[in-house]
Amino acid sequence: MSQPGYILLADDNATDAELTIRALELGGVKEQVIWVQDGEAALDFIFRRGVYANRAPGNPKLMLLDLHMPKVDGLDVLAQIKANPHTRATPVVIMSSSDQETDMVRSYRHYANSYIVKPVDFKQFTEQVATLGKYWMAVNRVE
Repeated sequence: MSQPGYILLADDNATDAELTIRALELGGVKEQVIWVQDGEAALDFIFRRGVYANRAPGNPKLMLLDLHMPKVDGLDVLAQIKANPHTRATPVVIMSSSDQETDMVRSYRHYANSYIVKPVDFKQFTEQVATLGKYWMAVNRVE
């Protein structure tokens, strides 16, 4: 029996996080969204450290990651997730207000699965989330 999936949202802007969660709901995404407000909290959650040390095991079905956050930058979070054999298959979507080509290139070099510039086209966003969810299920052989 597979454990229910969830989406980890790491974004330091509460308004952006709220809009993202609302867009997922309107798009019919049923997974629980867990929101953390900085890169350090994202890493603690992913690797079950600190206040998240006792959380249930398992990786997110998808991670939505802001690029520029306090404490630990989104690229550093991405690099650590993709470097770890237990988390590297987790699809990561960068969601950033930066439309700079250098940020996009650096994200893909760190194996981001997608890069979305905020504000987003929410129909396209929910379609990408659904596609990446299917990717995660295929990679992790969830039935």
